Amino acid sequence: MTSLDKPTEDAQQDSRAVTEAALFDAFGGVRGMVETVVPGLLFVTIFTINKDLHWSAIAALGVSLLLVVVRLVMRDTVKHAFSGVFGVAFGVVFAMMTGNAKDFYLPGMLYTLGLAIAYIVTTLAGVPLIGLILGPVFKENLSWRTRNPGRKKAYAKASWAWGLILLAKCAVLFPLYWWADTTQFGWVLIALKIPPFLLAVWLTWVFLAKAPAPIDVFAEMEAEEKAEKERKAALAAERGDSAPARHRREA
Repeated sequence: MTSLDKPTEDAQQDSRAVTEAALFDAFGGVRGMVETVVPGLLFVTIFTINKDLHWSAIAALGVSLLLVVVRLVMRDTVKHAFSGVFGVAFGVVFAMMTGNAKDFYLPGMLYTLGLAIAYIVTTLAGVPLIGLILGPVFKENLSWRTRNPGRKKAYAKASWAWGLILLAKCAVLFPLYWWADTTQFGWVLIALKIPPFLLAVWLTWVFLAKAPAPIDVFAEMEAEEKAEKERKAALAAERGDSAPARHRREA
């Protein structure tokens, strides 16, 4: 390794570390995954034991609310826990309205299908959804669209990965929704919660780790504001210095 290679490798390691931290923040990390799985797992476990839709729904909704309370007490971000509460609440409403416990999972399935289509459509439109999600996290906003083509390409690849993985998941779940009983379907759905998600996150990390570094538009704006303040200060100082000289000439 030469002295010229080391800074490059250090920069790549820093970029990968920043990418890992951003993905962890955007998708909730291990805790976010737990909060996603636990309500559904509790629902299918209770329903498997006693076939009681009401108790299963109450337990799932209760644990979702408890997870939000825990985050509030710990003064942690609640966006992932709140999204879980809304998902469980919609599932409970659907299941209670139809009387079919399997419908507890239907809103989540429809959301997954809609999200898969959104990833694909936005990528075809030239504004890949994963870039819209991660741009603010990386402090680059939409600068990747016009100023960082390599990064836009990475976001497009990642969005294709998310879209196709979620479509594959839907291709498994929707037929089972019609054919399998509630218990079988519930356990298959739980089994498919984490692995596709981890695969999509890993592929996103691979694509972004090889992409150019993000352009920090916030740092650029701060630098522009600082330069503007310095320019105004210099002009004010220049005017202040020229005023006594003008008075002396007039005298």
